[in-house]
Amino acid sequence: MNTTKASTYQGKPTIALVVPCFNEQEVLPESANILLDVLNKMTSEGIANKESFILFVNDGSKDNTWCIIKNLHDSDPRFKAISLAHNRGQQSAMLAGLLTAKNMCDAAITVDADLQDSPDAIIEMVKKFAQGTDIVYGVRSSRATDSWAKRFTARTYYKLQAAFGLDTVYDHSEFRLMSRRALEMLSDYDERTLYLRGIMPHIGLISDTVSYDRRARLAGNTKYSPIALLSVAIDGITAFTAKPMRIIFSVGAFLLILDIIVAIYVLVSYLQGNAVSGWSSLMLSVWFLGSLILISLGIVGEYIGKIFVEVKHRPRYAIMEQLL
Repeated sequence: MNTTKASTYQGKPTIALVVPCFNEQEVLPESANILLDVLNKMTSEGIANKESFILFVNDGSKDNTWCIIKNLHDSDPRFKAISLAHNRGQQSAMLAGLLTAKNMCDAAITVDADLQDSPDAIIEMVKKFAQGTDIVYGVRSSRATDSWAKRFTARTYYKLQAAFGLDTVYDHSEFRLMSRRALEMLSDYDERTLYLRGIMPHIGLISDTVSYDRRARLAGNTKYSPIALLSVAIDGITAFTAKPMRIIFSVGAFLLILDIIVAIYVLVSYLQGNAVSGWSSLMLSVWFLGSLILISLGIVGEYIGKIFVEVKHRPRYAIMEQLL
């Protein structure tokens, strides 16, 4: 990771805290107060100006999330918001917030509404930005609070990403600071299959990290099911590398060589009169090759599906209402 510093930021920057929300009525009142305290602290310390704000992105919530956000906006103009016309997922909601804030701030920080990512780390991010860093990643200092299964799957996923050639920031989710320059460059990425964690290192600007201890949710339950997490993992790999298809080709080539060897063995056995019907080996081969074919078709299908989505160039989101 590049940690060489550029010239320091001159003056007090305008900071935007971008908070995607989906059915967060239980946690939103408390998290809004905590984030407002962070803004006040940054202003009092002189590392951000009074124009800094919090931008909520309502991702098609079905509960009272949008009503709560409107009340917050009425109580303090630093609470700003946009509401998407339909639930588009965290990645699209986050992008909508970032692109909305792009021309209103000097740097934007994405943070989940549950505030499991430490608000104190926000101040450290802004300080690094003031020193000339364009992208600051929030990185968990420990996974001690996770179950063994969650730690294992997370580590395996990061190692798979690295094996497939992706630039990976270990133990980083979506908690990060981006300068306006980084936001401008992000706006040039027109893909529909979004994986912001993969795009950030690809942008290639000066970056650094801030470590923090992940906390328990303030209230409510996580909106990410195991299936949703698996979907994000698949998108993260297939959106940035074609290596899975190359692996399919390599496995196919290996099986072809193995098939030739087996064919020679069978032919020699037949000529020597030693051929014996092998029901077990035949059935195992059929099931193995059948499973391999279906897996291969599934991987190829993932890429074809992404091509199908990309070529239609449909909007990634639609903003229904704004409170700016």
